[in-house]
Amino acid sequence: MGTAKTPRGRLPLSIVAIIIFIFFMIALLYTERFSSSILKFKSCSRRASVAKSTKSTRDDRTTEDDLKDAEVDDRFEFDPNECSVAHGKWVFNSSFKPLYSDRTCPYLDRQFACVKNGRPDSDYRHWEWQPDDCILPRFSPTIALEKLRGKRLMFVGDSLQRNQWESFVCLVEFVIPEDHKSMKRGRSHSVFTAKEYNATIEFYWAPFLVESNSDNPIIGDPKKRILKVDSVSKHSKYWVGVDILAFNTYVWWMSSTKIKALWGSFANGEDGSEELDAAVAYQIGLKTWANWIDSTIQPNKTRVFFTTMSPTHARSEDWNHKDGIRCFNETKPVSKRGHWGTGSNKQMMSVVAGVVEKMRVHVTFINITQLSEYRKDGHASVYNELEGKLLTDEQRADPEHYADCIHWCLPGIPDTWNQIFLAHLLHIK
Repeated sequence: MGTAKTPRGRLPLSIVAIIIFIFFMIALLYTERFSSSILKFKSCSRRASVAKSTKSTRDDRTTEDDLKDAEVDDRFEFDPNECSVAHGKWVFNSSFKPLYSDRTCPYLDRQFACVKNGRPDSDYRHWEWQPDDCILPRFSPTIALEKLRGKRLMFVGDSLQRNQWESFVCLVEFVIPEDHKSMKRGRSHSVFTAKEYNATIEFYWAPFLVESNSDNPIIGDPKKRILKVDSVSKHSKYWVGVDILAFNTYVWWMSSTKIKALWGSFANGEDGSEELDAAVAYQIGLKTWANWIDSTIQPNKTRVFFTTMSPTHARSEDWNHKDGIRCFNETKPVSKRGHWGTGSNKQMMSVVAGVVEKMRVHVTFINITQLSEYRKDGHASVYNELEGKLLTDEQRADPEHYADCIHWCLPGIPDTWNQIFLAHLLHIK
């Protein structure tokens, strides 16, 4: 019997089998890659919903493009209930320009005007905070003013809260015609008015929130300060009727390990006072503030915010710069994830959380502590003033004693605080 011949024009069965196997493997690999992309896309339901809602405005984009975007950046649009702004990183953007400068905003205190005071570097103004899981909307002056139309916004607290207040004013004032805005400054209460919007952006000075003998005038020696930790009545009469209240208090409580707490009248001096650990006095004072909020504020009329503690950067060893002099000449953020220095007290932060957790009235945190911890480069340093006067050359040459590692240059980090603040405001109906 002769050997069977393969009909001309047909491939041997073995070769056909190999080709089928190859096509099968290619199809399998493609399916796995496609499935993997889908899983990544669906891993964040918020991101998926945002992509779906914006599809109509991106008809020129394909599904494949959307999947590639999801692999690169699967963050969702800011939602206060789902986004943790504390976790993220600072991203340098040379093209990013602040909305104002310390030369264009007429309402900026010289204390925060670092460039005007001679600061030579500018990179600190070009860092943007990028949360890990969401996208923060850029600060829009017109949207902010529309949100405040017919309302009063008041920042209450210490000089760091004034830092944030001046930032907010500078972020919006330049879009308002000159004859439609005004500023009235007082020792304790200052008011910026946007007349066209029938809105005010105010600051009220209350460094401890509770009453103290150092509210006005300020007593420089912490050992001579006395706090009436059971009363806010002197201050709170200014808070009544305000639509949006944003409080802070921290750094003044940290000026001494012991605080003189008073139950009674300041007229009696130190009689009737007792020394308490700072954290204990802080808790009593915050409970007094919280009781006033709960007993006075109507949540359907007034929204309450609390800016978490602003870190200080007075110890360069915190970021492993052993030869550094506090925050002096620092020009870049700390790159280590989760960096936490000695300028932020976790015990005090937990006191705030514990008090607010038990309140009847909802308080929204403007969580700025961790993101500000990285920014050792953003402080006023030696480009500041002391008792109303710019530092002399001799004082600038002594950063160990004169560098301000508490307050922030403007424009600068407080602008990001207000970016987060506005993102929260926009979700209030």
